[in-house]
Formats: sequence, C-alpha cells, structure tokens
Amino acid sequence: MGNFNSVKVFDGFSTVFRQHSAAGTHCRFLHGYGISFEVTFEGELDHRNWVFDFGGMKRADETIDDMSPKAWMDFMFDHTVIIAEDDPELEIFQEMSNRDLIQLRVLPAVGAEQFAKYIFEKLNQFVHEETNGRVRITRVKFMEHNKNSAIYSE
Repeated sequence: MGNFNSVKVFDGFSTVFRQHSAAGTHCRFLHGYGISFEVTFEGELDHRNWVFDFGGMKRADETIDDMSPKAWMDFMFDHTVIIAEDDPELEIFQEMSNRDLIQLRVLPAVGAEQFAKYIFEKLNQFVHEETNGRVRITRVKFMEHNKNSAIYSE
C-alpha cells in the first residue's frame, strides 16, 4: 500500500527580521513580511481516511515547546521580531524586548531557507509523536508575501 500526501498552508503571520551578515544589501536592515508556510504531510490514512487532521493543530495531544502547534506558530511568527543568535546587535533587541517594544524570538539563523528548515524540524517531530510514527513532514515551503519562497525537505 502506498503513502498519501496532504498539504496545508498556514498564513496570517507578520514577522520582522534582519540578516546581519547580508552586507551590501537591504536585507541587513530590519524588514517585515506577511509570511506563510505550506507543509506537506505524508503517511498512511487514519480511520477517517485522512493523512493528518489539519484542525488537530489546535486540539493536539502533543506540543511544540510546551504549546499547542497553533499557539507555537502564533508565538513564533505573529507580530514578532526574529533575530539570529549571533547578531552583533542582539543586546539592543533584547533591551527592546525588555521594554515591551517588540516580541523577540532568537533563532540559530534567520532567512526564508532557515525558517523553512526550522519549521520542518519542529513540525516533523510533533507530527511523528502525534501520530505514533504514521505521518511525517516531507516538505516545508516558507513564503514571504507570496513572492519569495524557500523550500526545505529531507
């Protein structure tokens, strides 16, 4: 028996970041996008004939960083500022966060490619645990304002 794929788009997020090492380009400045990501699920069908219950992101038993997957997505990407952990100005962003000016999220790296990989890793672990290994993520496409995108897959 073959595997099935299903695809879900998660959107409605506004995120600001900068790529401090992008000298000579405007990407070194803080800039924001309406972002979305498209997740491809693969696996055998469940008793409802679904690969994965898309609404299950809100009512899942398993969590991502101690949050429901939907809450985690909002926490990470909804009106947030994401800065790389090696950003030389990290202290300034931490101060802005301390003053309640921004919702700061610090990741190992920033950019569409790195966000696609980060989301892939977080969601794949969650989906594997939630479905007892029946389903896995095969691909995450991260999109900036529906014009730029990057894909991560394993």
